[in-house]
Amino acid sequence: MNTDSWLVVGLGNPGLGYAANRHNVGEMVVAELGTRFSATFKRHRANAMVAEVRAGIGGPKLILAGTNTYMNVSGGPVANLLKFYKILPEQLIVVHDELDIPFDAVRLKFGGGHGGHNGLRDIIAATGSADFIRVRVGIGRPPGRQDAADFVLKDFSSAERTSLPSLVSDAADAVEAIAVDGLAAAQQRFHSPPE
Repeated sequence: MNTDSWLVVGLGNPGLGYAANRHNVGEMVVAELGTRFSATFKRHRANAMVAEVRAGIGGPKLILAGTNTYMNVSGGPVANLLKFYKILPEQLIVVHDELDIPFDAVRLKFGGGHGGHNGLRDIIAATGSADFIRVRVGIGRPPGRQDAADFVLKDFSSAERTSLPSLVSDAADAVEAIAVDGLAAAQQRFHSPPE
């Protein structure tokens, strides 16, 4: 198995109509990482767009990926990418939107359930493992009585869009920190209150 590589998957739905939705923030983070590394994404037979980069000179390899499927059926492409690159689930980082975390916060977690997130549910089912790292990008709860399913499929509000670039940048920093320094060090950095 390949222990020097990380598969980084940003969850979202395909197509321009979904591109700015809250549900697509995971894809935004992977796109940001692609921009940082001047990466070119190519179509992969696993039904995904993939770019391979290295985090620093002699650093770990990051396989950046976004599936070409809808969020709810992203497990198949993720399982196929793990198999293709010979990567264990423990070396998988899934970046996704999280209703239970306030907007503008990033939290890192290893393992656990899917918490009602259909993308995570499908990945766990397809890979047969919940033992992967999640970069949870806070989008907050819907206001009033708005349905959560409708909320995640709406674009960020104009107020949120002001802070969105720094949120996406923080989540991209978190991915790099996990790959370079390990999860515990990254959690310490991103879970600690700013000084």
